Amino acid sequence: MNAPYGHPTAAELLAAVAEFLESEVAEATEGVVKFHARVAANVIRMVERELSSGLDPEAALRELGFATETELAKTIRDGALEDRGVDVATALRRLVADRLAVNNPGYSTAE
Repeated sequence: MNAPYGHPTAAELLAAVAEFLESEVAEATEGVVKFHARVAANVIRMVERELSSGLDPEAALRELGFATETELAKTIRDGALEDRGVDVATALRRLVADRLAVNNPGYSTAE
Protein backbone atom coordinates (compact mmCIF):
# COMPACT_ATOMS: atom_id res chain seq x y z
CA MET A 1 0.00 0.00 0.00
CA ASN A 2 1.30 3.43 -0.91
CA ALA A 3 1.88 5.57 2.19
CA PRO A 4 2.25 9.15 0.93
CA TYR A 5 2.00 10.53 4.47
CA GLY A 6 4.21 7.87 6.04
CA HIS A 7 3.33 5.39 8.71
CA PRO A 8 1.00 4.82 10.33
CA THR A 9 -1.34 5.14 7.38
CA ALA A 10 -4.99 6.14 7.72
CA ALA A 11 -5.96 2.47 7.33
CA GLU A 12 -3.48 1.42 10.02
CA LEU A 13 -4.78 4.10 12.40
CA LEU A 14 -8.37 3.05 11.82
CA ALA A 15 -7.51 -0.60 12.36
CA ALA A 16 -5.74 0.23 15.65
CA VAL A 17 -8.69 2.27 16.96
CA ALA A 18 -11.20 -0.41 15.95
CA GLU A 19 -9.09 -3.10 17.62
CA PHE A 20 -8.85 -1.00 20.80
CA LEU A 21 -12.62 -0.51 20.88
CA GLU A 22 -13.35 -4.17 20.12
CA SER A 23 -10.93 -5.62 22.62
CA GLU A 24 -10.01 -3.18 25.37
CA VAL A 25 -13.11 -1.03 25.67
CA ALA A 26 -15.84 -3.55 24.82
CA GLU A 27 -14.31 -6.23 27.03
CA ALA A 28 -13.74 -3.88 29.97
CA THR A 29 -17.24 -2.44 29.98
CA GLU A 30 -20.80 -3.62 29.99
CA GLY A 31 -24.26 -2.43 29.16
CA VAL A 32 -24.71 0.65 27.03
CA VAL A 33 -21.00 1.59 27.01
CA LYS A 34 -20.08 -1.87 25.69
CA PHE A 35 -22.79 -1.56 23.04
CA HIS A 36 -21.58 1.89 21.97
CA ALA A 37 -17.98 0.67 21.80
CA ARG A 38 -19.06 -2.12 19.46
CA VAL A 39 -21.10 0.30 17.33
CA ALA A 40 -18.13 2.69 17.13
CA ALA A 41 -15.81 -0.17 16.14
CA ASN A 42 -18.27 -1.22 13.41
CA VAL A 43 -18.39 2.33 12.07
CA ILE A 44 -14.60 2.47 11.95
CA ARG A 45 -14.45 -0.90 10.16
CA MET A 46 -16.92 0.46 7.56
CA VAL A 47 -14.73 3.53 6.99
CA GLU A 48 -11.71 1.24 6.72
CA ARG A 49 -13.46 -0.86 4.04
CA GLU A 50 -14.61 2.25 2.18
CA LEU A 51 -11.09 3.69 2.05
CA SER A 52 -9.51 0.43 0.94
CA SER A 53 -12.25 -0.83 -1.40
CA GLY A 54 -11.09 0.93 -4.53
CA LEU A 55 -14.76 1.04 -5.54
CA ASP A 56 -16.23 4.02 -7.35
CA PRO A 57 -19.85 4.00 -6.19
CA GLU A 58 -20.83 6.78 -8.57
CA ALA A 59 -19.41 5.10 -11.69
CA ALA A 60 -22.67 3.25 -12.38
CA LEU A 61 -24.59 6.53 -12.16
CA ARG A 62 -22.19 8.29 -14.50
CA GLU A 63 -22.48 5.45 -17.02
CA LEU A 64 -26.22 6.12 -17.14
CA GLY A 65 -25.57 9.85 -17.44
CA PHE A 66 -26.54 10.93 -13.93
CA ALA A 67 -24.64 12.78 -11.22
CA THR A 68 -26.79 11.69 -8.26
CA GLU A 69 -29.13 8.92 -7.19
CA THR A 70 -31.84 11.56 -6.66
CA GLU A 71 -31.54 12.64 -10.29
CA LEU A 72 -31.75 9.00 -11.43
CA ALA A 73 -34.78 8.31 -9.21
CA LYS A 74 -36.64 11.35 -10.56
CA THR A 75 -35.96 10.29 -14.14
CA ILE A 76 -37.16 6.74 -13.39
CA ARG A 77 -40.37 8.14 -11.80
CA ASP A 78 -40.92 10.35 -14.82
CA GLY A 79 -40.77 7.25 -17.03
CA ALA A 80 -37.94 8.62 -19.16
CA LEU A 81 -35.83 5.46 -18.85
CA GLU A 82 -38.40 2.84 -19.82
CA ASP A 83 -36.41 1.93 -22.92
CA ARG A 84 -33.22 1.42 -20.85
CA GLY A 85 -34.55 -1.06 -18.30
CA VAL A 86 -31.63 -3.48 -18.57
CA ASP A 87 -29.09 -0.66 -18.20
CA VAL A 88 -30.92 0.78 -15.18
CA ALA A 89 -31.25 -2.63 -13.50
CA THR A 90 -27.55 -3.36 -14.08
CA ALA A 91 -26.55 0.02 -12.62
CA LEU A 92 -28.81 -0.40 -9.59
CA ARG A 93 -27.42 -3.89 -8.90
CA ARG A 94 -23.90 -2.47 -9.07
CA LEU A 95 -24.76 0.43 -6.75
CA VAL A 96 -26.26 -1.96 -4.19
CA ALA A 97 -23.40 -4.46 -4.49
CA ASP A 98 -20.78 -1.73 -3.98
CA ARG A 99 -22.67 -0.34 -1.00
CA LEU A 100 -23.02 -3.79 0.58
CA ALA A 101 -19.33 -4.54 0.03
CA VAL A 102 -18.53 -1.63 2.34
CA ASN A 103 -21.46 -1.55 4.76
CA ASN A 104 -22.19 -5.26 5.20
CA PRO A 105 -19.68 -7.42 3.33
CA GLY A 106 -21.05 -10.66 4.75
CA TYR A 107 -24.49 -10.06 3.29
CA SER A 108 -23.64 -11.30 -0.20
CA THR A 109 -22.52 -14.65 1.25
CA ALA A 110 -25.42 -14.98 3.71
CA GLU A 111 -28.14 -17.48 2.91
